[in-house]
Amino acid sequence: MTANNVSLCSGKETDVIIVGAGPAGLSLARALAPSGLSITVIEKQELTTLAQPPFDGREIALTHYSKELMQQLNMWEKIPADEIYPLRDAKVINGSSNYQLHFEQPTMARGKPANSLGFLISNHHIRRAAYEAVQSFHNVNFITGHSIVDVRNEAANQIEATLDNGQTICAKLLIAADSRFSNTRRQLGISAQIHDFGRTVIVFRMRHTLSNQHTALECFHYGRTLALLPLEENLTNCVVTINNEHAGEILDMSSLQLAADITKQLKGKLGEMHLVSTIHHYPLVGVHANAFYAQRSALIGDVAVGMHPVTAHGFNLGLSGVNILAKLINEAVDKGKDIASQSLLAQYQRQHMPHTRILYHGTNAMVSLFTNDSQPARLIRSLVLRISNNMPPVKKLISKQLTG
Repeated sequence: MTANNVSLCSGKETDVIIVGAGPAGLSLARALAPSGLSITVIEKQELTTLAQPPFDGREIALTHYSKELMQQLNMWEKIPADEIYPLRDAKVINGSSNYQLHFEQPTMARGKPANSLGFLISNHHIRRAAYEAVQSFHNVNFITGHSIVDVRNEAANQIEATLDNGQTICAKLLIAADSRFSNTRRQLGISAQIHDFGRTVIVFRMRHTLSNQHTALECFHYGRTLALLPLEENLTNCVVTINNEHAGEILDMSSLQLAADITKQLKGKLGEMHLVSTIHHYPLVGVHANAFYAQRSALIGDVAVGMHPVTAHGFNLGLSGVNILAKLINEAVDKGKDIASQSLLAQYQRQHMPHTRILYHGTNAMVSLFTNDSQPARLIRSLVLRISNNMPPVKKLISKQLTG
C-alpha cells in the first residue's frame, strides 16, 4: 500500500473502513459490497443492537427518490409493508391562525404516477433493514462494541485507525458516518458549522378518534413547534420542538396531561388522543461540514450535513450522498483506479455539497423566522405562507423537493 506496494501497517488491513453502522454507513456498505472490496464497519454499539434496533421515536420522511435508492440497495423490501406509511399531503399553520399553506397530494413524482408526497418509516425499521441488506456479503465485516480513538492519514496510500482496545486497522479509504457530533470528523481535521438551536425535540406516538387523513401538519405555534406525522389513519407521530428551558415542562407530564396538552394545541382536530409509545427527546443541533473529504477519507450522512428535521431532508440527503460516492468508488474499482484519490473525493464534494449547502442554510433561515415570536416576525411569517400558497412556481419548487 506504499509507493512500492509494500504495506507498513502493523495491524489488520482492509480496503474500506466505515465508521458508524447507522443507516448511512450501512447503506454505503451495501452499495459498495458487490464491488468485491473488503469493507470493515466499526460501530460502538453491540451487534445485537444492530440486528434488532430499539424503537427511538423517530419517523423518517422519505422521498420517492429515496425509495428508489433503497430498492436498489435491497432495503425497501426488508421493511414490513404495513410499517410503510404514505404521506398524502402536507399543511403548514402559523401561530393561532387557521390559514394553511397546503401542499396537495401529487399525481406524478419523478415522472411516474404517484398518490403521495412521500413515505414515513420508523428509524429503527430502516436501521434493521440496512443491517440485513449487507448480511449476504462476506466481504462486509463488523467490529462492534468499540470506537476509533485515533486516525492517521499522513501516508500517501493508506489511512490508519486505532480502536479503543488498541487494535490498528489500515485501509485505502476511511468513511466517517458516526453522527453529526462525529469525533472522527474532528480527528480528520475537518471543521464544521454547528448551529445549536437551543431547542429540544420530543417525539412520541398518539392514537386519536378522528382521522389524520394521512396529512402531515406543521404547526408553528408561538413558543413551540408541533409537527404531526401521519402513520395509520388514527395513529400519529407527534414531534414537539421547544426551547430547552421549557422541555422539562413537557417531559414531566403524565400520559394523560400530555394527551390533553396536544389536544389543546390542535384545538381538537384529531379528537380524543392518548399516548401509545415511549417518549424520546433529542438536542436540536444542525451541522454542515466545511469539507466533505480529507486525505483518503470522506464524510457521509449526518457527519457531512445534519439537518433541522422541519423540512425532512436528513436521511434523504444521506442516501443521495451515499449514491454519489458509491458510484464514483465502484467506477474506480471497475477501471482499476485508486478508490480514494483526491480527484475522486473532490468530485464527490462537487456533486453533493452545493445541494446540501442550499438546503441547510435555507432551512435554518426558515426556522429562524418561524420560531421568532416578535410582532414583526409574526407578520412576515403570515405573509410568507400566503405568498407561497398563491404562487404556483414557489409551491411547485417546494413540492419537488418534498417528493425528491
